[in-house]
Amino acid sequence: MAYRILVLGASYGSLFATKNLMAGHDVTLVCRAATADLINLAGTQVRIKLKNDDQHRTIHSATLPGKLDARTPEDAVATGYDLVVLAMQEPQYMHHTIRMLLARIAAARVPCLSLMNMPPLPYLKRIASIDTGAAEAAFSKCSVWDRFDPQLMTLCSPDPQAARPIDEPANVLQVNLATNFKAAAFASPVHNVMLNALAADIDAVRLDGQDVPVNLRVHDSLFVPFAKWPMLLTGNYRCITPGAPISIRDAVHRDLDLSRAVYETVSSIVLRIGGRADDLVPFDKYAAAAERLVNPSSAARAIAAGAPMVERVDRLVQAIGQQHGITHPAIDMAVSLVNAKISRNRLCAA
Repeated sequence: MAYRILVLGASYGSLFATKNLMAGHDVTLVCRAATADLINLAGTQVRIKLKNDDQHRTIHSATLPGKLDARTPEDAVATGYDLVVLAMQEPQYMHHTIRMLLARIAAARVPCLSLMNMPPLPYLKRIASIDTGAAEAAFSKCSVWDRFDPQLMTLCSPDPQAARPIDEPANVLQVNLATNFKAAAFASPVHNVMLNALAADIDAVRLDGQDVPVNLRVHDSLFVPFAKWPMLLTGNYRCITPGAPISIRDAVHRDLDLSRAVYETVSSIVLRIGGRADDLVPFDKYAAAAERLVNPSSAARAIAAGAPMVERVDRLVQAIGQQHGITHPAIDMAVSLVNAKISRNRLCAA
């Protein structure tokens, strides 16, 4: 069966889209008008390195069995889709046209898979051990999620590292760390049938006889996507320094003992709210992977470029940890530094 998928966000979202297009499913990407025009004219290109390859291959959407189109938020409809994928960064959902589209999606009651580092509030409401009222301060505008039924929202950890190459068109994405998407199950068995079917179809795809990296894995535990939290707090947010941003590799490896302590503190928060040890990734495995992450995180780059808002998973994890009496000075310091830099950026933009 071919599914119809609406993906909000044509940058990182094009990776998830490409995997589904390869499996024969149809995808609509929601993006800015200029990007939509480019995609409708030329399709998308995702560069990825297969296991036995030395160089990245380029996968063109036009050659794939699924059909791809792109629309602006104003032109996107919510009905007629089997799944909505939220693949934009959390502050972007504040934009008026996106908020209006979210309202249409919520009204249509289409199941949503969030492909965000920042879990939407409706997903957090599925977890009884989290006081979502105390967590709301970490969101740019929490009211955009008010109309969503938590039972129709699930979360997928965006573990693969991918970015648009500098000076390339907006329809090009390069995958630099080809790990898997890890999704928590929906509340409804009906929606899980679809999610598991997508995972199986993506798994079955071959290119020149080879498996294509970045598959979809579905887990019963609500906490598996939170395995990204220790990584974000240990690496991504610690790329932000009082001076210029540093790479994720340097943020992790310049003081490995401190990084281990931060990582284990965040892991203990996930365990306290209901996660299991096998939901998480061991620190040594993450530290080894971080050796290949030679650029600053997207949050660090955005703040250095003057962004007045970024996703605040650091603040969310701090708030949830405080609810359960778990803190660490390095986490508090990172949150304070991000607060200060964003405040300065807002003053400069005023």
